[in-house]
Amino acid sequence: MIRELFITIYLTVFKLLFNLFKLLPLQHKVTFVVSFGDNSKYVYEEMRRQQTSFDIVFLCKGQSSQDLFQQYENIKLLSFESNNLLENIISIYHLATSQYIIVDNYYGFLSVTDFKENVECIQLWHAAGAIKKFGLEDQSNGSRSERAQNRFLKVYEKFDKVVVGSDAMAGIFMKAFNLPPENILRTGIPRTDFFFDSQQHQAIISKLESENKALKNKKTILYAPTYRDKELQQFKMELDLAKMQKELGEEYIVLLRLHPAIKKSEDYSKMFPGFVFDYSSSHYHINELLLVSDLLITDYSSIPYEYSLLNKPMIFFAYDLNEYMKDRGLWDDYDNMVPGPVVKDTDGIVRQIKSMNSSWNNEVKEFSMKWNKYIFGQSSRNLIQYLVLQEVPVEHEKRRAL
Repeated sequence: MIRELFITIYLTVFKLLFNLFKLLPLQHKVTFVVSFGDNSKYVYEEMRRQQTSFDIVFLCKGQSSQDLFQQYENIKLLSFESNNLLENIISIYHLATSQYIIVDNYYGFLSVTDFKENVECIQLWHAAGAIKKFGLEDQSNGSRSERAQNRFLKVYEKFDKVVVGSDAMAGIFMKAFNLPPENILRTGIPRTDFFFDSQQHQAIISKLESENKALKNKKTILYAPTYRDKELQQFKMELDLAKMQKELGEEYIVLLRLHPAIKKSEDYSKMFPGFVFDYSSSHYHINELLLVSDLLITDYSSIPYEYSLLNKPMIFFAYDLNEYMKDRGLWDDYDNMVPGPVVKDTDGIVRQIKSMNSSWNNEVKEFSMKWNKYIFGQSSRNLIQYLVLQEVPVEHEKRRAL
């Protein structure tokens, strides 16, 4: 009740300021509203390469997203929905006077923004695919107030376009956001351009291997679980690392990458020296760690959609599948959604690794063809061409038809 009151007051003030600034002329400007930042960064770097004439503004929610853009000059970088009152007001001004608004998450302020006729709001969602439900399909909506549910609908109505990398994800967005097919923009996911840059790959691999010699000498397992709400303050390791070290330690090492939302965990590198290397707080991006891994172990994360571009095997450690399905909801039967064996315990993981064969790659390849249909390494360029010319490149359209 108190939270809803606070949201109502905030949105009322937001709307008043937005409508005031909307009286000013529209500018040739792109404003990014950023929670995650990866996709926005790739889009901006492509804008720089193409020397587009747009003014650029980044409204960053959280310090981690703001840090991604500190290196760039000639951009306006503001903290958004923070304690900085002045920057919040300036942010609203930019939202009211920009030709394009590019968002990467759900933002409640969109429920009270009535953009001018020539303004387009583009949803550049932070995940390339989806296992767990979100949006209107989120099972937690049943416990929300009617006011909150109406606000969700108003937010989703503002998405003029939603960027996708596949028809499969387009279908999910249309259900999650209640959108018609014409609101789908099939340009591919900008940050996936990374997986087609072999020169950059080699530099990253060389740097990682020079810092950690074990990456050269042994096969690498990357364990990257998603977060559970009850574990945000203290992570509980369900993987029996001692057993894995005993069974696999001669041939493998484990890289650990916990979700950034998790506040605290044990120091597993110290607990299992030479076998576990914890990169959870590392400056390395998760996609860079994917390059040096031979096998991914995850659960309900969206990482497999991008990892499949590397055509490497995966194991899905779904030890709490029934509970997770009940709490969060999944888009389909879990076993049918994932490109690899589903296991419930460490013994199962060990057995699967020891029996791993090349047939796994065929499953991963089929998965990638389904979920990365429009991803060819030119996704950022495709989106920029849409912003400039309001069309997707012809050669991209031809490849889509294949």
